[in-house]
Amino acid sequence: MKQINNWIKATVFTALLVLPFNQLSAGNPQRAGQAGAAELLINPWARSTGWAGANIAGIRGVEAMFSNVAGLAFTTKTELVFSSTSWLQINGFNDAVSNISSFGFAQKVGESGVIGLSIMNMSFGDIEITTVENPDGGIGVYSPSFMNIALSYAKIFSNSIYGGMTIKMISEQTSNMGANGIALDAGIQYVTGAKDNFKFGISLKNVGPRISFTGDGLSFRGIVGDGDDFKMTVEQRSSELELPALLNIGMSYDINVLKHRITGAGTFTSNSFQKDQYRLGGEYAYNEMFMVRLGYTYEEGIRTPSTRTTALRGPSAGFTVELPMGSATTFGLDYSYRHTDPFQGSHTIGARINL
Repeated sequence: MKQINNWIKATVFTALLVLPFNQLSAGNPQRAGQAGAAELLINPWARSTGWAGANIAGIRGVEAMFSNVAGLAFTTKTELVFSSTSWLQINGFNDAVSNISSFGFAQKVGESGVIGLSIMNMSFGDIEITTVENPDGGIGVYSPSFMNIALSYAKIFSNSIYGGMTIKMISEQTSNMGANGIALDAGIQYVTGAKDNFKFGISLKNVGPRISFTGDGLSFRGIVGDGDDFKMTVEQRSSELELPALLNIGMSYDINVLKHRITGAGTFTSNSFQKDQYRLGGEYAYNEMFMVRLGYTYEEGIRTPSTRTTALRGPSAGFTVELPMGSATTFGLDYSYRHTDPFQGSHTIGARINL
C-alpha cells in the first residue's frame, strides 16, 4: 500500500510540472534563436556534462541544481564545487569564445531539507570598440559578461520521492546596456528497485517572465529641423525576449557487482526554442573513487553539416577521481570534454569537497 501511495504522489507531482509546460510551444525548431538568456542552457559542471547530462534521474548534490534540483536532496552534510569551462575553444584552454567560472554550495538543513547556492559567470574577454569613423578600433575595449545566481531548496518526501525548486536571477551586462530577469526550475526524482537501483526523474527549467535590454546603448543624439538648435536624445526600445524553457524526462539503472558499478541513463529534452534532444550516457565506477563516463546528445539533423543548428556535435566524455580525506571528508577532481565543430571542443575542469 505504501508503494502504491508513493507512485500516486510521483504521478501527481509530475502532472503539476508537465501541465503548465503544455501551454508552451515546445520542440519548435522554427523558433530557434528567438529566446533570450541562452546561457541558461549551458551546463557549467564537469561531472554531469561528461555523460551529456543524461542522468537527470540520478544526479546528486550541487550539480543537480542545473539538471534536476531534486537531486540536491541527497546531500548528506556540506558540499562545495568549483569549475572552469573553456567554452567553444579556439586555440588553447585560455583562447575560447567564452570562459565560464562556476561555484556551488549545498548544506543540509534539518532532517530532510537541503539548501543550495550556485553562481555562474560567463566572460568574453576584452572586445575592441569600433565605429563608422574608427572601423579598426583603437579607441578602447568593452567586456560583456553574463551571470546567473541560483538559490535552491530540495526535500526528501519519502524513501522514494525527492523534490525541489530553484529561483534564478539572470544578469546580462555590457558597457552601456544590460538585461535582468528571474526564472524558476522544479524537479522530482523517484527511486525504486530492490537496491534502489532504478531511478526516474523529471524537471521543468527556465520558466519566467520575458526580459528586455535597457541602457544608454539603445539611445542616440538626433537633430530636429534644419538647424543645429534642436538636439534631442532618442531612445530605442528593445524587443522582449522569452526564456528558453524546457522539460527533461529521464531514467537510469544501476548494476552493482562488489565494488564495481555500471550505470546507464537516458533523457528526453523537450525545448521551447530549438529542436528536441535525446541524451544517452553511461558511467563506470570503482568503489565510488574512480569514475569514467561517456555520453551522446542527438537532435534532428545533427549528423549533417547543412542541417546542423548547433556547434555541439553530440559526443562527450569525462572522468572523476574521488579521494578520501578523513572519516567523512572527500576531495574530488572532475573533467569533461564536449565535441564541437568547427571549434576545438569545450573543456571543463572541476573540484569538489564533501564535508
